[in-house]
Amino acid sequence: MPEARYDPVASSSWTVIGSAAGAFEAPSAVLGDPTPAVVPGTVASALGPEVDAVLDARDWWYGTTVDLPAGTTLITFDGLATRAEVWVDGQLHVRSESMFVPVDVEIRCEAARSVRLDLAFRALDAVSTPRRPRARWRSSMLDRQSLRWIRASALGRAPVFVGAPAPVGPWRAVHVTDPDRRALRVTGTLVQDGAVLRVRGTARPGERFSVSVADTTGSVTAGADGAVDTTFPVDGVTPWWPHTHGESHLYEVRVDGEMLCRTGFRSVAFDVGSGELTVNGVAVFCRGACWVPLDVRSLQNDPTTLEAALDSVVAAGLNMLRCTGTMVYEDDAFFDACSRRGILVWQDLMVTTIDPPETDEFTELVTEEVRHLLRSTSHHPSLAVLSGGSETHQQPTMVGLEAPDFVMALLDDVVPGIVTDERPELAYVPSTPYGGPLATHVGSGVSHYFGVGGYLQPLSDLRRAGVRFAAESLAFSVPPERRAVDDMFGSAAVAGHHPVWKAAVPRDRGSSWDFEDVRDHYVRAVFGVDPASIRRDDPELYLDFGRAAICEAVSAAYEFWRGSASQCHGALVLTYRDTAPGAGWGLTDVAGRPKAPWWALARAARPVTILMTDEGMDGLRLEAVNDSESARALTLSVSAHTRSGVVAAEGHREITVPARGSVVVSADEMVGRFTDATHVHRFGARTFDAIRATLSDGTTGLVAESVHLVGGPMVPRQNDIGLAATADIDDAGRRHVEVSTRFAAQYVCLDMDGWLPQDNWFSLAPGTTRRIPLTPSGSGDEAPSGHVRALNAEARARIENR
Repeated sequence: MPEARYDPVASSSWTVIGSAAGAFEAPSAVLGDPTPAVVPGTVASALGPEVDAVLDARDWWYGTTVDLPAGTTLITFDGLATRAEVWVDGQLHVRSESMFVPVDVEIRCEAARSVRLDLAFRALDAVSTPRRPRARWRSSMLDRQSLRWIRASALGRAPVFVGAPAPVGPWRAVHVTDPDRRALRVTGTLVQDGAVLRVRGTARPGERFSVSVADTTGSVTAGADGAVDTTFPVDGVTPWWPHTHGESHLYEVRVDGEMLCRTGFRSVAFDVGSGELTVNGVAVFCRGACWVPLDVRSLQNDPTTLEAALDSVVAAGLNMLRCTGTMVYEDDAFFDACSRRGILVWQDLMVTTIDPPETDEFTELVTEEVRHLLRSTSHHPSLAVLSGGSETHQQPTMVGLEAPDFVMALLDDVVPGIVTDERPELAYVPSTPYGGPLATHVGSGVSHYFGVGGYLQPLSDLRRAGVRFAAESLAFSVPPERRAVDDMFGSAAVAGHHPVWKAAVPRDRGSSWDFEDVRDHYVRAVFGVDPASIRRDDPELYLDFGRAAICEAVSAAYEFWRGSASQCHGALVLTYRDTAPGAGWGLTDVAGRPKAPWWALARAARPVTILMTDEGMDGLRLEAVNDSESARALTLSVSAHTRSGVVAAEGHREITVPARGSVVVSADEMVGRFTDATHVHRFGARTFDAIRATLSDGTTGLVAESVHLVGGPMVPRQNDIGLAATADIDDAGRRHVEVSTRFAAQYVCLDMDGWLPQDNWFSLAPGTTRRIPLTPSGSGDEAPSGHVRALNAEARARIENR
């Protein structure tokens, strides 16, 4: 956990100067005009995009003056990216070789005085390295193979991450601290006999102090060397759960009455072979996404932006975020916010696709890095899984090496040993993907599933693939919503091949295709239309078809993966947020606004929902799922709608869905008679256009709704399907929009200013109406305005206000 610190070095008192690589040996010789810089931050955030191309090619000099008291002071640099030197009053004190390991500098002053601090960040492109053993394989992601020796982020050095510059500079905070401080960290866990708190760290030799949490106070005594390592049972504790499965209880930890931190108590286990994660002994279906820094230029988390981003994760029903080995370690505020919200974190080491060097120097750097990560996050129950990195086993597999040829002692032996020593309660996986006969196989262990996605497999592959746990999946070039596209680019006319649009479309290094090509493939496969022809005539419709195709893929995946008929225990989408304006991988755009598949995923991910899958000759399978800690008494209803909106068959059933369980029933069973609802027997013309299933209760009304279009996704476009939308305010003062349709409406989109619909990009059965609650995305003072449209209709309807 964070050490007790005081007096962070003023963030706005720094300056930065760039120079040619190796031009100056010491800060006293540096020439040039200084530019104000904010610390923590990066050169890119201080100087802007004009320096992005030369960040690793030049030296960068940061400087400031700090007032120190008399006596001995410790200055701690939480993160220096990357080959850095710390100069104090013109004297070199220390060099740093890793952006992920803090650096301490001890300074003694006879009297209080001002001290000059200078930081030199040497050009990575100019770093000379002695002749070293060649890698057993080349990284397919990094633009320079020498980067495997350097403990730096892949951001800005892997072309696939558009808009992200290379991080250079003091990217984490600088603190003036007391070297004699008491530095403690705690970890709460659940064991067979109850809850325990482990207290570790350093204090004065023999020092005694009390540690209080919940209903328990323990006495702790430091050893003769000042080391602290004590574990004691804790009474009166309620377990911490991911928010989908219960309350995320946190408890204050106090040392001699003073607040130290808040922590939670939980147990975690992960079976690599089956992909099953259990929390407190309960299997958890993990759904979520791969996290990217909210600001890829500064790598800082604005508190308001961070809280809003994680609120949207919870609103979507997602319970896990993966911090991938291609990014950076997040700060304490991130883990704290995840712990408060009940979001599990899967944390990779910052290792990706490389052959990790087996030198003592490299191993020591990574060892320090891992220890710092585990210690700084020790009190956060959100951290559940640590992985040795991203695609470190997959890369040698894909170049044809046999397993004995890519044994990695660092990830297979060294790191798990550190985890056992520092955080034995965590789950550890050597890499993602990992655990199958080959790292490229998806039917066992932890996989990266892009069968549906980059490998252009049909949606039916979701069932035959047998995914157990996908640490990455379903990557597409996802267009932002229409208003966001207009904000970013002026109009949808740039979509397709305009350079400013293409600059934001992800592309794997060395490939001849990009992820917009992937999206277009599924537009053709799912809807039977030619995306190029549509784009030529109507670029906005082209993007709508792309959004809808991705929704089809996401819905098909999660409605099957989450169901009890699947062997899947979790799947994470690549990624949660875009790194640049445009059609990136993100479920949300660069400003955090949801994109179409966000809502598709949310419908399948919420703690209580209904999953509907087409089982061919067995008709529609309905599964009411309840992840919450209490049983739910619900009404399950099914209705079959003709083209004109007549309900020709229906059924209702009172069900009790057990806590963290489900109830499965077929639509035919609900109706109670043969209707050939899905037209699979084809006895004559198709009777129904849509099958609607709902879950509701007597308190909150509608809990979940799912609509199956009987004719499949290739619904003919009509001029007018009778869409209408009316905004109103209920008796409690909450705004909503009621959307109705005369004929089946496919992928209905509410396009509004100032308001965010609770659901969007959904389908409506003929003759039905849905009430969609709204939350303000602005001040909330203005009435909703905008329109509603559907993929299968030329005409759209204006949102009217009552």
